[in-house]
Parts: sequence; C-alpha cells; structure tokens
Amino acid sequence: MLHAIVLGAAAGGGFPQWNSAGPGCRRALGGDPAAPARSQASLAVSADGARWVLLNASPDLRQQIIATPALHPRPAPGEIRHSPIAAVVLTGAEVDTIAGLLTLRERHAFALYGADRALAVLDANPIFGAVNPAIVPRRTLPLDAPLALADAAGGPLGLTVEAFAVPGKVPLFMEDASGADPGRAEAGETIGLRVSAGGRALFFIPGCAALPPDLAARLDGADCVFFDGTLWQDDEMLRAGAGPKTGARMGHMSLDGPGGTIAAFAGLGVRRRILIHINNTNPVLLADSPERAAAAAAGWEVAQDGMEVTL
Repeated sequence: MLHAIVLGAAAGGGFPQWNSAGPGCRRALGGDPAAPARSQASLAVSADGARWVLLNASPDLRQQIIATPALHPRPAPGEIRHSPIAAVVLTGAEVDTIAGLLTLRERHAFALYGADRALAVLDANPIFGAVNPAIVPRRTLPLDAPLALADAAGGPLGLTVEAFAVPGKVPLFMEDASGADPGRAEAGETIGLRVSAGGRALFFIPGCAALPPDLAARLDGADCVFFDGTLWQDDEMLRAGAGPKTGARMGHMSLDGPGGTIAAFAGLGVRRRILIHINNTNPVLLADSPERAAAAAAGWEVAQDGMEVTL
C-alpha cells in the first residue's frame, strides 16, 4: 500500500503570502473558508504508515511536521528524541525545495536523495553543512532507473522511486552564477518522481515547464499525478502587479489555454489528477471561483494541506 500526505500545497511564499494584499490573500488572511491557507509544497509518502519519506523540504517544514500527527516523534521507552522521517528526496534546488532541510539539523539520522545538480548546490553552500553529512548521508538519485529507498543506516523503506528529467530551469537565485539563458528551460535541472509501493504508484511533479510527448507517455495511465499548478494564466502575476515574470519565464506551465496543463492532460488516462505548488495569485485556490469549477469539470482536484491519498 502507498500512503501520501500533502504537507503543503502552495508555491513559494505560501498562501497567503506574508507581504501580499492580493484579493485571494486578503480572503485567506480574513479566515474566509473558501480560501483556506496553504503552506509551501511538499509531500510525505510511506509504505507502512510508520516510516516516512519527504518529497522536498519546504521552508514551512517545522509547521508542517507539527500539523501532521504521522510525523510526530514516537520515541521508545527511555528515549527523548525520535522522528518517523527516514529520508528526504529533492526534485531540485530552489529555495522552496531545500530551505526546510535546515529545520532537520538536530542530529536526526535520515537519508538525503537528490540528482547531481541539486546535491551540488547543497555542497557549494556551507550553511547546509549544518545538516551534518556524517549523520545525514547524501545519496545521488539516478535518472530513469528505479531505486529502492533506504534510511540512513541502509534499512529498506519499502518504497521505490524513479527520477526523471522534466523541462525546467536552474534555480532563480543561481541564474547569474550558472550563465544559463534565463528564458530557456534546462533539461535535468528539475526532476519528477515516480514513487511506488505494493504495486501502486504516484507521480510528483511540482515544477514543469512543458509536457513533451515522452513525458505525456510516461504519465498516461497513472494511478495518481500531483502536478505543477502554479499559475492559471501565463501572465497572471504581471496582470496582478505581483511580479515581473511570466510562468514560462519561471519554468512553469499555466493551467488554462490551448497549450496549458488542463488541455495537455485531456487525452491521458490518469485516474487521479491533483494540482500542487499553486501560486497565491492563482484563483483556483478559491473554492468559489469559476477557475476552480473549470478545473474540477476537467477532472482536477486542488491539493490542500493535510490531504491524504492512499493507493
């Protein structure tokens, strides 16, 4: 059996974002039940309900752990410290993907998996040495090859993960240093994950710039896909006055339109489609919006913190 808990469903900054007075954020700040708050995107997965693997470590991780009883300490008699978190798997090295690792610096042993480029970012930043590699081994996640996940001591976790490149970009904070073209999606900078246990599988793709034929074929017939829901329209942030960049410039597909996510998935036999990593400007966050109704009519769910999926 495969268990998943949405720890956070929003994009970077969360919902409401701390400095946003946009209409959706104002409703969330006011406690509107149709605009429930969401923390920054992360998933917890488990094969046995006892040992958990985090898919990304968001800046909100401490809050997410406190809000999730399955992740609370359960020490043995005589122990004072414990965590059921056995591993973390990274899909990239953006701030909202790796910052939460610093929350896990209290000498708890877990395994840290990431593609070469993501681990290189951690290696190049001394602050991540606070998550001591002698206690938290860093393991390279191969692409296009199933890998059985293990805890820090090498004990099997009953989960298999297969990482694969998706169209994406270098982290925004590294664009100048990398010399990459800021307007071009870079293969291998962002990865998606297929996580399986007990013959069932889910996909976790919180950032994706396009859905090329090979990726569409990979997802066709999937049990469940958590997919990038950052923006409803590509120029949404520009029109809202919330930022100078389009979704494409940031490495994200938009949901609406002939080239958007909803249209791209229309012919795929995905049994359960769930939007995650949703920006605070996206009206799909609002339960009473026309955009939410349109997404639901197309077979999409909108993730919320605490949502549980069992396959």
